[in-house]
Amino acid sequence: MKMPVLFVGHGSPMNAIEDNEFSQTWKSLGKNLPRPKAILAISAHWYVEGTKTSDQSNPRMIYDMYGFPEELYELKYPVIGSADLASQLKNTLGERVSIDNGWGIDHGTWSVLCHMYPEADIPVVQLSIDHQAPASVHYEIGKALGFLREEGVLIMASGNVVHNLALINWQMEGGYPWAHEFDIYIKNNILEGKHDDVIHHERVGESAKKAFYTPDHYFPLLYALGASEPTDDIKVFNEKCLMGSMSMTGYQFG
Repeated sequence: MKMPVLFVGHGSPMNAIEDNEFSQTWKSLGKNLPRPKAILAISAHWYVEGTKTSDQSNPRMIYDMYGFPEELYELKYPVIGSADLASQLKNTLGERVSIDNGWGIDHGTWSVLCHMYPEADIPVVQLSIDHQAPASVHYEIGKALGFLREEGVLIMASGNVVHNLALINWQMEGGYPWAHEFDIYIKNNILEGKHDDVIHHERVGESAKKAFYTPDHYFPLLYALGASEPTDDIKVFNEKCLMGSMSMTGYQFG
């Protein structure tokens, strides 16, 4: 069965251990989506020089966050990897991708999957985001990997459409007007199939300048968009801005 493509706004690592509207939606996705043979995760938190993946059989769980309650660091999500999927990535992307087993599964991946598939019984392979590549390249990589959907692979990109920690307001329940403006601009262009306006997000104007100062959390969306198809039904979930400068909005293609 052809798998859908997901972009998930993962937000705070605390979502991994909290029972809230976001984690409940992720649980529902896990129950209602076709069961994947493997998961290809593109996480905002593996943002490095070059495109990399891992072929290790037991990728380590990375706690790439600081200052949170001990309960979060005690969470275990012991997934297995997939050398076969890593090989497919290598064969498809060629010299563009290299094998790097020095990373693992970071919280952009496990904080969501621990709710979707709590048994950790589906192979997971991460793909890094090349911080030197322009937005168009990330979209093209996603497009090149779209065929994996036909082979039972769930492509899950994890980041946030709006993610500006420098402007976070911990006491604010909603988002700043510019955060809503940018989030809605992206949503409307996705729903209208205007991918070029999502790739060139700066076209929206001033709100794009504040939506993020570095694109690490935005670029995963472009992988999901590239792997989508014009015939895909699109579902929007967790559509919400919070703490002023963060969007939790997610998308399901297909």
